Amino acid sequence: MTIKHCAAIIALAFSASVLNAQGSKAPENWFTLDPVTDKVNGTGGDQALKDLKAKGKKSQTIIVAVLDSGIDVDHEDLKDIMWVNPGEIAGNGKDDDGNGYVDDIHGWNFLGGKDGKNVHHETLELTREYVRLSKRFKGTDPKNLYGPAKEEYKYYEQIKTAYEEARAEAEDGKARIEGQIQKVEEAFVTVEKAIGKKEFTAEELSKVDAGSNAELQQALAIVQAMIAQGITSRDVLEEEKKGATEYFDNQLAYNLNPDYNPRDAVGDDPNNLTNRIYGSNDYEGPDAFHGTHVAGIIAAVRNNGVGINGIADNVRIMTVRCVPDGDERDKDVANAIYYAVDNGASIINMSFGKGYSPQKDYVDAAMRYAAEHDVLLIHAAGNDAENNDTDPNFPNDNYTKPVKAGLFKKDKTVPTWLEIGALSWKSGDSRIASFSNYGKANVDLFSPGHQIYSTVPDSKYGNASGTSMAAPAAAGVAAILRSYYPELSARQVKDIMINSVAKQDGQVTKPGTTDKVSFTELCVSGGIVSATNAVALAEKTKGKKVKKAIWREAGMGKAPKSKKEKSVTP
Repeated sequence: MTIKHCAAIIALAFSASVLNAQGSKAPENWFTLDPVTDKVNGTGGDQALKDLKAKGKKSQTIIVAVLDSGIDVDHEDLKDIMWVNPGEIAGNGKDDDGNGYVDDIHGWNFLGGKDGKNVHHETLELTREYVRLSKRFKGTDPKNLYGPAKEEYKYYEQIKTAYEEARAEAEDGKARIEGQIQKVEEAFVTVEKAIGKKEFTAEELSKVDAGSNAELQQALAIVQAMIAQGITSRDVLEEEKKGATEYFDNQLAYNLNPDYNPRDAVGDDPNNLTNRIYGSNDYEGPDAFHGTHVAGIIAAVRNNGVGINGIADNVRIMTVRCVPDGDERDKDVANAIYYAVDNGASIINMSFGKGYSPQKDYVDAAMRYAAEHDVLLIHAAGNDAENNDTDPNFPNDNYTKPVKAGLFKKDKTVPTWLEIGALSWKSGDSRIASFSNYGKANVDLFSPGHQIYSTVPDSKYGNASGTSMAAPAAAGVAAILRSYYPELSARQVKDIMINSVAKQDGQVTKPGTTDKVSFTELCVSGGIVSATNAVALAEKTKGKKVKKAIWREAGMGKAPKSKKEKSVTP
């Protein structure tokens, strides 16, 4: 999703890692621009399409499934590229194509129920595990437990500790953020007086001479950090304040509330994994900001004189709602994947994640199904400035049990999976977004994900940041490849995207720290997505077997193992 919570942005004002952030506003539509021709770290999508058309290359329409919070299917810049189920007759209340879903014209909503009901807020998986295990173990003397029961009790103790810490952190955060916001407001007032106006850029701030005025020095540093995160005035700060306050309120009322259970709105049993037919065709749901923004990045209608240009130009977006305000359920994620695959998706974008996955086997089976049906899975790495090689992040491409992949071969990971970190539009050591997760073995590449301007509900447009934006930017590039080179398999497209990155020299700031590290320490490929390079490699690859992944090219032997799960999931 976008930065995990708005409060994080406010907290960044007091972080040394951003006090020296450069610039204030990203170039317009930067995620489609090219590092060579436009001198900004975009995907190069515009240039790639220009080159393809200059060569007379033809494309075929492909389907990209957006597994997310829902999409405004009537948005002015999306309505013409929404997938339309060819076997279904709209509004007749029948399952015309026999796929089990009634009137699924543009996709499906696994969080919907009858009479317009929807799951909006949800608990965290941590909370659900705490509730499940508390019913079994609360008040139990561990001395009386043996074997598997004793091991699960240890898991319960870890869950209990993690839950209590999360609850305490939310309660403390709600109180703490109020004080931080007040300091930021005071800083804006101080700087407004010094500059003589209410809105200003980082460049204007840099020209202010604070002299020995310690108060103004601190105010300038705080405001500079705020502007680097897109908060350019007190009016914008007020909106972030609402978001930050709402975040903590929702944490306590819904996400971390053990007594909250919204699943009755759907009418299914979330633990009954045999039932795949539930939900509704309410594509938008109660809050479609996130999914609508993601869809626009991939494929908002290009060159129509309206809004923005998406990256790919011959795509149909399938909406599959499975992400609430809280943690998605494994059952819904798996069934969303099955739905997308069965209805013709070539690429599935998944801009969501969580720290626990009690039914991972079920999700694994769905991902294996996608791989077997030549579907590329693209997933956001997460927004916690954590190392995905050591910290748990689900779903991931690591099978719980190796999967048979031939007579003498087993896959330990999903072979058609790409994990994407977030790239900033800035240069130098600020190239990686400060919030992005990373991983030398488990994040494949970085893609634009900071200050991305895209479609939002009600035919509007807005900015958002996160690996949630980086994944669809990469998905847009993959869509170009699958559209213009349909003979390439999902595995080939994955390898092409990894092998065609724009390699990055020099050091970058490691997210969550002030440390400087080599770009190669933060992802498999050591580079950023490049549509122009990918198209060039795809052209050379036609009819050939793609080179092995980049780690083999580097003479490093076998591909790196997926991260060892630090999660306490049994």
